[in-house]
Formats: sequence, C-alpha cells, structure tokens
Amino acid sequence: MKSHIGLIGIGVMGENLVLNMESKGFRVSVFDQSGARLDQFGSTRAAGKRIQCCHSVQALIDSLALPRKIMLMVPAGQAVDDVIALLLPLLENGDIVIDGGNSHFPDTSRRVQMLEDRGLLYVGVGVSGGEEGALLGPSLMPGGSAAAWDSVKPIFQAIAAKVDGVACCEWIGEEGAGHFVKMVHNGIEYGDMQLICEVYDVMRKLLGMTAAEMHEVFKVWSESELKSYLIEITRDILAVRDEDGLPLLDRILDKAGQKGTGKWAVTTALDVAVPLTLITESVFARVLSAMKDERLVASALLPGPVPEFSADRRAFIDALGKALYAAKLISYTQGYQLMQAAGKAFSWNLNYGGIASIWRGGCIIRSVFLGRIQAAFARKPDLDNLLLDPFFRESIGSTQQGLRHVLTQAIGNGIPVPALSSALAYYDGYRCANLPANLLQAQRDFFGAHQYERTDKARGTYFHTNWTGRGGDTASSLYSV
Repeated sequence: MKSHIGLIGIGVMGENLVLNMESKGFRVSVFDQSGARLDQFGSTRAAGKRIQCCHSVQALIDSLALPRKIMLMVPAGQAVDDVIALLLPLLENGDIVIDGGNSHFPDTSRRVQMLEDRGLLYVGVGVSGGEEGALLGPSLMPGGSAAAWDSVKPIFQAIAAKVDGVACCEWIGEEGAGHFVKMVHNGIEYGDMQLICEVYDVMRKLLGMTAAEMHEVFKVWSESELKSYLIEITRDILAVRDEDGLPLLDRILDKAGQKGTGKWAVTTALDVAVPLTLITESVFARVLSAMKDERLVASALLPGPVPEFSADRRAFIDALGKALYAAKLISYTQGYQLMQAAGKAFSWNLNYGGIASIWRGGCIIRSVFLGRIQAAFARKPDLDNLLLDPFFRESIGSTQQGLRHVLTQAIGNGIPVPALSSALAYYDGYRCANLPANLLQAQRDFFGAHQYERTDKARGTYFHTNWTGRGGDTASSLYSV
C-alpha cells in the first residue's frame, strides 16, 4: 500500500514526528541522505511499524499516494532549497511540499510562490515542542498554500497536542504566515527564558539561595498563575545533582547559544515599527553571555557593588513572583503587537485568539496564561494591546509594584536584569501621556528641518522653525520608520 506521507530528514525532530504519525495510524515513508542513519532507524525504532525506509528520493516519491505529501525536516536556509530542487522534477500537479523546519518566513513566502507557479502546493509549518513534543504531540502552525490544508489537516491535527480535546493546530494563513507565527513564538520563548534566568540570578546572588531552596520556590510557582512548561522544567533542572551530589546547574558554563529565530523577530519588529524591547534585550543577553572570555577579564577590572540584602526574604520572594508575572505580561503583549503589525503589513488575516489556543499545548511557551489571551481576543477581536484588556490591566496593576521593588534591589546591587528592566520601561512608556519626544522632534527640526506637529494645532499639520535665525523656510521631507 502507498504511504500517506513522506518525510525527508530523520534527525531528532524528524524521527519522532514519523513515529508520532505512525502511532496515529498513518503509513509513512522516510528518506535521509545518511544511509547508515536510515538503516539504523529502520532496524530499531521503526522496526515492525508502518514505516518504509527509502534509499533514494525517487523511491520515496514512488511510495506515496496522490496527492503526494512530502515533509522536509532539514536545517533552515539553503538546505531547504536544495531538497526542493531535487523534488521538483519528480512531482506532479497538486503534490504538496511541507517545510517543518525553522525557516525564515520571507523564504517560505518565496517558496510558496515558486511552487504554486509550477502547479504544486507548499506549506510552511512551525513545529514547537522539542523532541518530546514531536513524539507525543507538538503545537503546529501551518501556513502557505491554502489549497493544501484539506489534505494535510487530518495528519497534522491527529499528531498535534490536544487541550480540552482540541488539537493545537489550525491553519494560520497564506504565504509565510505559519513560519512567522512560529518565529514570534520563539521570540516570546527567548523572553520567557531570560526572565526566568534573571529571577534565578537575583535569587542566588542577592538572596544567597541554594539550588534546593530555589527548587522549592519554582515548585510552588509551577502550581500558581505562573504555571508553564518553562517554569516546570526550571523546577526540575534545579533538582538535578551531578555524580558527586552537587547541583549540576552550577557546573554548566554561562554561555548561551541561539539559532537565529529570536534575531529574526527583532529585525522584523524594526521593519514594522514595533517596540519589541523585552525580546530584543533577551537576544542581546545571549550575545553578551557568549562574550565569556571578555567578561572574565572585565570582572576583575571593573568595579561594582557587593550584593547585600537586609529586607524580608519571604516578602521579596513573593515580589519576585509578581515581577516575573508582570514582565511575562509585557513579553506576550509585545509579541502580539508584532503579530498584529505584521498581519497588517503583509495583509494576513491572523486569528490572534486562535493562535493562543494553538500554543496552549505541545509548545515550549505553553502555560495557563495563554487561555487568558484567548479570552481577551474573544472579548474584543480588534484589541489594540493586551494591556488594555480588563484582565491584563488588573493583573499588571496588581504586580507592577513587585517588579519595581525587584528592579530597585537588583540594580542597586549590580545584578544585571535587562529583560525585567525593559519590561518596566515599556510599561511606563506605554502608559505615559507625555513622553519627551517633543524635545526629540525639536532637535530633529533644529539640525535637519524635519518638522514637528503642535499640541495646539490639528494633527497632521507640520511646522518648521528657523531656530538659529540663519536657516531658511525650507523644510525636509517627512518620513517615518
């Protein structure tokens, strides 16, 4: 019998997705450029299952039912284009190519157009959940050729995580919308991780807490409004001991890696003029951590305060929880602002509440918090900013003082908290009716005749002042980012 779907690239994610598909009743054909890896998979995890290992791309194509569905699980970038080039001469009208990697959404938009021009269909699907999610149920964010959805929907929704019986998979939109939403997911993931790391850093450096003590705090938080996958794994990480019984975490080098999706989120935010400040600081925090050798030198040369804490420890831990929650509110707010701005810029009809629903299970940022976002957009689908929703407005109101207290202590004691700091700066800027940008516009008009609007005149009317008496009346053309 012909296979329902084929998959190219049986690395960690690909292999587990194949096993997930097979466990849901689908016949799957697989190919990998490494024959040895293919044979090992066939003789171990795939043995006795409805999985056909193919030793050529042609054999894979020949094994598939029409319309053929071929999923690529290869590294983003040129590798995807290389595999597509191999497939094109072998495919027929209506066949579907699916990219399940972390591709940059403009590349996906380009590939959608390229394949549709050839009578083929292309789907770019964001896959989140890591190795375990791929095997047991990931969050899936498909987009691209809408005509492909009916063919791939039964497979995708069968293998996706389920929350309250609903699959964490729904069609996102045209072009590269699926990979775009996955990019935003990863940006929020960067922010969540950095916020947790900063709270952990304050706990150990300011409060002198042991891994065991921090484990107990995160254990409590994992059953509170902070409950999320990342809080849960942090709790578990803090409990792991090395061979000698000491915390393993203390022996892991403080040098973070990244694969680029966070950077893409930041550059896209600049392109569409969204203040993605918290996620941006989270990306730069990873960059700074990678400068390990320089930091070692600087630590011996540059002065700073010695951390000293004399306040109520239990009350401060409570403030840390509030600070983390308040900053999380800001992180998701900014991520959703990016999606909303991009939706307008690229003419994508994104379902923002639906996206929150997709993220409730399977993915790395899954949390009870996402149900609140879904409800906010159900109440007001055209909501401009999550902070304006009644629940979020009340939540930030009750937690902001905790954030301010934590920042005062951390900054005063020389503990870097860039993501927490940016969260408060954004909040205070967003709620401020009068920012100092009036001075900035005056400066721009002074040296570049860039003009300004007046508070006592109709909006959209621009003025220029001859500040020095030596300039003329000619003003520069208007422009904005």
